[in-house]
Amino acid sequence: MDRMNPIEFPGLFDLQVNGFGGVDFNNHFATPEDVLRAIEKMRMTGVTRFLPTLITSSFECFAKCAKTLTRTQHAAIVGLHMEGPYISSEDGARGAHPRKHVVAASIDDFLRRQEAAAGQIKLVTLAPEAHGAIELIEHLVGLGVRAAIGHTAGSPEQIREAVKAGATLSTHLGNGCKNQLPRHPNLIWEQLATDDLFASFIVDGHHLPPATVKAMVRAKTPQRTLLVTDAVAAAGCVPGIYELNGEQVVLSEDGRVSRPGTLRLAGSAITLDRTVANTVKFTGLPLEEILPMASSQPAKYLGVQTSGRVTADWNAADYRLSNLKVFDA
Repeated sequence: MDRMNPIEFPGLFDLQVNGFGGVDFNNHFATPEDVLRAIEKMRMTGVTRFLPTLITSSFECFAKCAKTLTRTQHAAIVGLHMEGPYISSEDGARGAHPRKHVVAASIDDFLRRQEAAAGQIKLVTLAPEAHGAIELIEHLVGLGVRAAIGHTAGSPEQIREAVKAGATLSTHLGNGCKNQLPRHPNLIWEQLATDDLFASFIVDGHHLPPATVKAMVRAKTPQRTLLVTDAVAAAGCVPGIYELNGEQVVLSEDGRVSRPGTLRLAGSAITLDRTVANTVKFTGLPLEEILPMASSQPAKYLGVQTSGRVTADWNAADYRLSNLKVFDA
């Protein structure tokens, strides 16, 4: 008989959520009521604070989505994560972001987006090789906005330039890059070896194989590891067809989210509690060492606090958290 161990931990904190529970935050027709419905469903998985994430799109779409999110009155929303549009236009590195809306990095463009977001952009993911990226990173740091490296085809030298300018995070490291890279040096090794960079990982069993997760966490160290879901509208839902940024995505029976008719990943459908369990399973580290990666460490990275407490049952044999209940502090 499985043994269930009751545990308690701080509310979970997700730095990268594109949507949840059938709601796409990148759909400009979404309403604050839709967002609140998604938040309530996330809360059932132990998430009490998060960054809604807006990916590469037209400025008009970004502004409408940002306005909806900033008008949603809920303490769980800490700010916005802007992933793109200052990313690589190359296939593979670009991921599911639409090429037609990829643009050069510029301070003026960012300030226009920040104004549309009512000053709530807290994290920006960009490619160091994008024109103007280094200057923008320096400007972001001056504003107190965190700069992250992601969706890049940059060289190790360009990675180092971005870190020198003030970038402090690798967004979903091991993804958002070309399928084939030089053995060494390459941008993954460079980011793993850089102690000034935290790294976020999507541990859903599709974005990174278990052995890769184990090796990357060892290299980056648990203290510099942050767990994210990169969840899309399909998260918390049954297999089927959903939407991301105006395009269809398919959630398969095995939990993979991809473009129809392809194996190309388009975000994930995993929940953060399941991500925690997978990371215990893949790394062999104890649960008490993994939980901070999804709660206090991302909060500290942003310079904020976690919120609430979560009680749950932990089944160490099956690597499963269940019966999650959130209590406000």
